[in-house]
Amino acid sequence: MKLVSVNVSRPRTVEWQGQEVLTGIFKEPVKGRIRVTRLNLDGDGQADLRVHGGEDKAVYAYPAEHYAAWSAELGRPLPYGQFGENLTLEGLQEDRVFVGDVLRIGSVLFQVSQPRTPCFKLGIRMQDDAFPRRFLESGRSGYYLRVLEEGKLEAGDPVHLESRNAQGMTVLEICQLRYFDPTDVGALRRAAELAPLSIGWRQQFRQQLYRIESEGAH
Repeated sequence: MKLVSVNVSRPRTVEWQGQEVLTGIFKEPVKGRIRVTRLNLDGDGQADLRVHGGEDKAVYAYPAEHYAAWSAELGRPLPYGQFGENLTLEGLQEDRVFVGDVLRIGSVLFQVSQPRTPCFKLGIRMQDDAFPRRFLESGRSGYYLRVLEEGKLEAGDPVHLESRNAQGMTVLEICQLRYFDPTDVGALRRAAELAPLSIGWRQQFRQQLYRIESEGAH
C-alpha cells in the first residue's frame, strides 16, 4: 500500500452552462513533502465549505486502481487528481477499507470517515452532467479522511494500517447502504452507531431507521 500522488488546487471560477462556478475540484499532482493540517493540505482549498471540507472531510482519497477502469470506459487517459482527490492511494479500494481505519502516511495519521458523495462539480470536471450518478453507481466512490495527527507526506510514501475495527463496515458497504439498499434494518443500526463514521452520515442512517420503524408501527 502506498501513496501514488498528492494533488492540490486553490478554488477557481469556471464557466459551466452559462454560469460562473467557483470550484476546487481541478486538482493537480505536486511534488515534494506537503504539510497536512487538521482541515487541509498546503496549497489546497475547497470552494463551498457548507458541503466540502471540515474535520470529517479534510482530505479526499481515491484508489489508483480505478484509473485503469475509468480510462478504459471513457476511452482516454486520465491524470491523477482527475476525480478531485487529494491523495491517490494504491492497494486501498473501497471493499478493503473500513470506516474507522487509521492510516499512517509519512508523519500524518488519518482516519477513514465516510464515502464520497459526488456533487455536480464532478460533472464539470468530467464535462458530463450525468457523470456524478455514474460515478456513484460504479462503487468507485473513494473516501474522506479526518486528520488525527498533522504532519507531512509525499508521493511514494508507504501507507501503514495502524488499527482497524474488525466488526466495522467497509466504505463500499456504507455507500451501498445509503444509496442503493437503504432497507436493511440490521445494517442501518450498525451504521447509525458506528462512532468513526461522520456525524452527518450517522444522522442520515438514524433518520432512515426511524422512518422504517415508524412505518412498521402503523
